[in-house]
Amino acid sequence: MTLAADWGVGEALLITLYFFIFVIWIMLLFQVFIDIFRSHDMGGVAKTLWVVFVILFPFLGVLIYLIARGGKMAKHQMEAVQEQDAAARAYIRDAAGSGSPADELARLADLHAKGVIDDAEFARLKAKVVG
Repeated sequence: MTLAADWGVGEALLITLYFFIFVIWIMLLFQVFIDIFRSHDMGGVAKTLWVVFVILFPFLGVLIYLIARGGKMAKHQMEAVQEQDAAARAYIRDAAGSGSPADELARLADLHAKGVIDDAEFARLKAKVVG
C-alpha cells in the first residue's frame, strides 16, 4: 500500500500550505538579516544583539523585528532600490553616449560662455565632436 493512498485532498493541501508558509518565513528571515546589516542607524552592539536574538528565537525574533523596525526596513529597501535605479540609469546614460553632436556642441558653447573651458580647449573639443 502506498503512502499516497492514505492521504486525502485536505492533507495534501495542508502540507502545501505549510510548505509555502515555511518558504515565506525563510524569505523573511533573509530580509531581516539583510536589513540588520544594511542599517546605518544601528551600532555594532545593536546589530549583534538583533542577530543573536533572531538566531536564538527564530520565529519570535523575526516577528519582533518586523514589529519594531518594519517601517525602517521598508525605508531601507526603498533607498536601496533608488540607489540601484540611479546606478543603472547612469550606466545606461554613459553607455549610450551624451546625445547628438548638436547637443554636445551646445553644451560646449555653454561651458565656454561660462568660462569653465578656455578658447583652446573649446576648439579642441569642438573639433573632436565635429570630426
